[in-house]
Amino acid sequence: NVKDTPLCSVIVPAFNEDEVIYETYKRLKTVLDGISAPYEILFVNDGSKDNTGAILSHICDNDKNIKLIEFSRNFGHQIAITAGMDYAKGDCIVVIDADLQDPPELIPQMIDEWKKGYDVVYGRRAERKGETFFKKATASLFYRFLKSMTEFDIPVDAGDFRLIDKKVCDAMKKIKERNRYVRGIISWLGFKQTAIYYTREKRLAGTTKY
Repeated sequence: NVKDTPLCSVIVPAFNEDEVIYETYKRLKTVLDGISAPYEILFVNDGSKDNTGAILSHICDNDKNIKLIEFSRNFGHQIAITAGMDYAKGDCIVVIDADLQDPPELIPQMIDEWKKGYDVVYGRRAERKGETFFKKATASLFYRFLKSMTEFDIPVDAGDFRLIDKKVCDAMKKIKERNRYVRGIISWLGFKQTAIYYTREKRLAGTTKY
């Protein structure tokens, strides 16, 4: 049914995030209910050893907009994102981590930019809270070193938090690269892109797992 096709699919890779995963679901649901259009949230449980899978199964059983992809073991962040893209049905697809450092509240703004004709709308970090000087310095060095090595434009200070058009997702599916760097591949494909600047928050709870 064409009417049931989601406007937006949101992919959330998760590995051992039982301390935050329900709050992530609630914030995403609040934001997406506000766009007044069909949506789906695809949680990818990347072989979690804690209660992440059980919590997500319960959410999925009680919310028809939620889908759950379960991995038999931990395959890694980039593979989890790729699996979500394989199953996403939306006209646009948003990738966001489960730890709430990237604000779900930015998704409507991303959709607005997409509607203006941009195929990729990526979040660019103007500030990174709760991270050590060493982490910030090495991240900054990495992005600039990577940019200097490549012949195409990979945005600096940008992670996987972004919106892509369905045609970008379809192009990604045709690439058989197994050791994936998703944000690099998206840049390499060459679609029209723009940035939204934001402040990256501290983790809501726990420590990074990826």
